[in-house]
Amino acid sequence: MSANQIVAAIRKGIAAGEYAYGARLPSVRDLAEQYQVSQQTAAAAYAVLTALGFTKTAAGSGTTVTAGPSADAHLGTFSPPDLTKGTAWKPTGPAGQASDETYLVRQSTAPPAWTDWGFSEGSDVVERHRVRRVDGIPVQHKLTVLPYAIASHRPDGHEGVPPMLAPVGAPPLKPPAGMRVADWLGWDVGHTECQITAEPMDPAASEALGMPEGSPGFRVVNVTKSGDGSTLYVTVTTAPLHHRITMEILG
Repeated sequence: MSANQIVAAIRKGIAAGEYAYGARLPSVRDLAEQYQVSQQTAAAAYAVLTALGFTKTAAGSGTTVTAGPSADAHLGTFSPPDLTKGTAWKPTGPAGQASDETYLVRQSTAPPAWTDWGFSEGSDVVERHRVRRVDGIPVQHKLTVLPYAIASHRPDGHEGVPPMLAPVGAPPLKPPAGMRVADWLGWDVGHTECQITAEPMDPAASEALGMPEGSPGFRVVNVTKSGDGSTLYVTVTTAPLHHRITMEILG
C-alpha cells in the first residue's frame, strides 16, 4: 500500500466521522503495522495529511485530527454570463505569458473509480490531457474524459476528424468566438456539477506538473450532464496549492 492510499483511507474516516476532531491517531510505528508498510511510508502519509490540514503532529502529543466530518459549501446555481469574458487560466500578475498544450489523446475504458462520474465501468471513453504553462512553467493539468460516442460528434459542415478525437499535434479546432464547445458540437447540455477539493495529486497530474507524486494540490472536477441526466463529459483540473481559483458572479 502506498502513502497516498493510506491518506485516502484516513481522509475517508475523518469525513465519515470515524476519527473525531481532536482524536489522536496511531503512532507512526502502529500505523505502519496496521497497513503493513514501512515506517517511512507511514510518516509520509502523515506528512501529506498535515500539509492538507487534516492533522497536526506535536512532540509528546503525537498526530491528532484537526478536521471534522465532511460538509459541502454550495455556492449556488448560476447561468453562464458572456462567454467571451471567460479566461481559462491566466497569470496572477500583470506579467507572464500563458500557453497550453494537448500532450496526450487516447481511447481507453472507464475504471471503477469513474463510475462516480456517471461512466459505466469498462465503457469506451476518450481521454484528452492538457498542460497549461505560464512563462514556460507548468501550472495546471487538465484531463477531459467523455464517452467515445460523444467524442465522435462533428460540428455542422465539418468533414474531417471530430475535434475531440483530433490527435496530438493536429491543428487546433475551436468554436466561433463566444460559443461553447458543447453548443458547437451539438451536445445536449443540461447542467454541470462542480467539486473543488484540496488533495494529493494523481500520477498524471504530478508528472505533467513536474512535482512529486502525491503533492497536495487543488482538484476541480466538473461533471457535465445531458438533459436526460447522462454524463456528457468530465473535466478534472489540477493545480498546485499556491495558485488561486477564482469565480466572478455578475448581477
